[in-house]
Amino acid sequence: MIRSRLCDLLGIKYPVIQGAMAWVSTAELVAAVSEAGGIGVIGAGLMPADLMREQIRKAKSLTSKPFGVNLMLLSEHIDQLVEVVLDEGVPLVTTGAGNPGIYLERFKAKGIKVFPVVPSVALAKRLERQGVDGLIAEGMESGGHIGESTTMALVPQIVDAVEIPVVAAGGIGDGRGIAAALALGADGVQMGTRFIVANECIVHEDYKTAVLKAGDRDTVVTGRPTGHPVRILKNRLAKELLRMEAEGATPEEFERVGTGKLRAAAVDGDVDFGSVMAGQIAGLVNKRQSAAEIMEEIMQDAETTLRNIYGRVH
Repeated sequence: MIRSRLCDLLGIKYPVIQGAMAWVSTAELVAAVSEAGGIGVIGAGLMPADLMREQIRKAKSLTSKPFGVNLMLLSEHIDQLVEVVLDEGVPLVTTGAGNPGIYLERFKAKGIKVFPVVPSVALAKRLERQGVDGLIAEGMESGGHIGESTTMALVPQIVDAVEIPVVAAGGIGDGRGIAAALALGADGVQMGTRFIVANECIVHEDYKTAVLKAGDRDTVVTGRPTGHPVRILKNRLAKELLRMEAEGATPEEFERVGTGKLRAAAVDGDVDFGSVMAGQIAGLVNKRQSAAEIMEEIMQDAETTLRNIYGRVH
């Protein structure tokens, strides 16, 4: 069985973190992934504090295993969300869109592990100095908000630059991806898109169907002029955003068009003019399974892949 220091640090069976996805990774999916041996993560997104508390308590009612919360540090509710996380004693916090440094001392006092998502070596080094417990090195293959480096290029550079555990993310959807991440020096992986189609995920069925139907070239990066590029599946919204980009639209114009579109897709099922966030790995996702079936399959495939590689070397 594959184990790493990530498993020991987080108290989990498998070195797999379920990627946080606003409106998608709710308590139902989070608990199922944790029960299956990985660690589920609630996607806070722009949630208000009361809804976050409700999600955390629901996850606690569904599993006794460790789970986490992702905090988007640009949220207008961030201070209140931090208070909820501290109050509820969530074992793991992952962060994005900023530096969690001002909250680290309080998280550590509560024994909460902090794993920021990082797109660069410079930020990884800075966060290690500040005292985070681990890092999620996310390549631009991932769905949702992305950086500029690929997973293959980013992960080994961050692994070489820091001593703390590094989790590879972006473009990982099966056991071969896990084996590749471990070969790059990562201590584990973060996977999001594969879990969108888990039976326990309560995202709209049309969203799941769109991911299942996606091919290798069916994602596109939108919103680059805003400074916060986002990878989504191609649809009418993507086409409109790319047209706006070509015509030099302002960040404010992008915001007017894009606001509320993720909820429209994930909750209301508008996969035509909603934001269907998914990674490039969507082309490999082709069946509905339970979270436990996904976990068992990817870990078995990872072990088989590693054995086959070892056999070739010898």
